[in-house]
Amino acid sequence: MKFGLFYANAGPFTAPDAFEALVRTAEEVGFESIWTVEHAVVPVGYRSQYPYSKDGRMPGRENSPIGDPLLALAYAAAVTKKIRLATGIVILPQRHPVYVAKEFATLDVLSRGRAILGVGIGWLEEEFEVIGVPFHERAARTEESIRAIRSLWRDAPEPFEGEFFRWNPVESNPKPVQKPGVPIVIGGHVEGAARRAARIGDGFFPARGGIAKIPGLLRALRDECGKIGRDPAEIEVTASDNDLDLDGVRRYEEEGVSRLVTPPRAFDPEGIRRSLTEFAERVIAKA
Repeated sequence: MKFGLFYANAGPFTAPDAFEALVRTAEEVGFESIWTVEHAVVPVGYRSQYPYSKDGRMPGRENSPIGDPLLALAYAAAVTKKIRLATGIVILPQRHPVYVAKEFATLDVLSRGRAILGVGIGWLEEEFEVIGVPFHERAARTEESIRAIRSLWRDAPEPFEGEFFRWNPVESNPKPVQKPGVPIVIGGHVEGAARRAARIGDGFFPARGGIAKIPGLLRALRDECGKIGRDPAEIEVTASDNDLDLDGVRRYEEEGVSRLVTPPRAFDPEGIRRSLTEFAERVIAKA
């Protein structure tokens, strides 16, 4: 089992000292990856329902800081050597795939092949309104964007033709260090996301729901793989849990999960070191 930290760029971790302490310590004690989150803006008084809480509200206040996920990972690349650098997730339909392809290829080169592109379709309709992307198109835009990004990562220039994006052959360089490209992980906690991961993902990240939701989601993933003739073993499954112990890790392993991510448990450098070291000794070293 691999272990990661998520929410790595939110709240106190938008400050350089706390963020650097988090990523350096995580690497030192044995975490395999860090995962950043994204909201470009949070519309004041939003009405959309956050799908991961009972009250429909995101954790924290509307003005809680959330740093740009790519810039945070670039910073982390400069102060670490081996920890993997993942978005968990970027809201892909809000971004143009040409820029995403360029940014992640650059991150992969500068980090010597440590990037992971985690994507989701988004849930906050008012944010889409601000950015000017139709909310109802987000799933189709996501799938087309992934095809476009992979096209730009290929060695030879080629045209791209889709519903939302099209271009003649173009050069997009540098190419990712990882071949055939940066792994693309599909985030989401519903069957539609699981089926999307089966069709076009290198990985699947059901970000919420815990162990109870995993079996049903992975049944949907395997079912979709069966329909398209794909081996589900090709798709790496990442799950999140806020309260992990060894028994919990084994239950996730039995369901086919190969990476678990958990949030930081402290915000100051001393607390970060103490809490991550304790987790590494209690869980990582024994898993």
